[in-house]
Amino acid sequence: MSFRNYKEKIDEGDTVILYLCNNFFAIEVKPEIKNKKGELIENVYQTTFGALKVRNLIGSNYGSKVELSKGWGHILQPTPELWSLTLPHRTQIIYTPDISMILLQLDLVPGCVVVEAGTGSGSLTHALIRRVRPHGHVYTFDFHDHRAKVAQEEFQEHGLADFVTARHRDVLAEGFGDDLKEKADAVFLDLPKPWTGVPHAVAAIKNDGGRFCSFSPCIEQVQRTCLTLEQQGFQDISTMEVLQSEIKVSRKTVPVRDLSFLKHKGSENPVEEKPSSEKTYVVGTWPHSTPGHTGYLTVATLPPSFIRRKLKLTKSEECNGNPIEEDKNLDEAMAVDENKF
Repeated sequence: MSFRNYKEKIDEGDTVILYLCNNFFAIEVKPEIKNKKGELIENVYQTTFGALKVRNLIGSNYGSKVELSKGWGHILQPTPELWSLTLPHRTQIIYTPDISMILLQLDLVPGCVVVEAGTGSGSLTHALIRRVRPHGHVYTFDFHDHRAKVAQEEFQEHGLADFVTARHRDVLAEGFGDDLKEKADAVFLDLPKPWTGVPHAVAAIKNDGGRFCSFSPCIEQVQRTCLTLEQQGFQDISTMEVLQSEIKVSRKTVPVRDLSFLKHKGSENPVEEKPSSEKTYVVGTWPHSTPGHTGYLTVATLPPSFIRRKLKLTKSEECNGNPIEEDKNLDEAMAVDENKF
């Protein structure tokens, strides 16, 4: 239940984060666990600094120092950011730099209804839940039945089941369902063919309009998605890539020469070539290597339904007055090999 609310004490059944020498580990606080034979044994978590008896965590304060058999660590309150670093990977996940931009671009506030397609390991879903609760709701879909069930069980264990519904569904073929028609404030797609899901996103977004975002690793996917978004009446279409660059703080020592000899320069006082002292500075330096490509975020706004109808009517009148010959080769030029996705 530690994901639901911030609190001081650790209770049995909580999920906690062990911070140990710049590494993070998720631990479920259970005094006993079953071994391979199905027998109940004491829950002892093994680390590089020795063993941690999980039973001793119950009643401790979050943020407190815990003793290990060969050292010590700290127990932290779980957050979506820390969970992204420690969760069991069922698929590739989206990390905090992209997640933060997705939440910003979707204009989410508490009380919003957001639809996510591509639950995966639930990294983004935890961040979406935190943004829209206590009165909002997240509907997340995965085409893989087992992943959807495991995700729902995980949300239940974390005390988040009231704010999220995980379903098994192929949204590209079946859409989001009639119960979500015109209910969503925002839609996020993390799918191999996001352009196929754009019409379903239009059906799910409210009549007042909303925001759309898709995550795609390949620029060909982005091209087809942007074309479909434009055809479906979306506006403010843009694509971005989030690359995080962290400045490192370090100490640098530089040689210092005593220039007092210049006052008495002469043949009898030769110049000393070696530095006479050293001085240390605290400096910020850029990393030697830049982070690699993760994926492209394509975002767009779906205007209210009456504006979409007005724009369609205007375009129809313009076409009737001044016929425009369409470029038949456009789709062929932008098409990609379907087998790649």
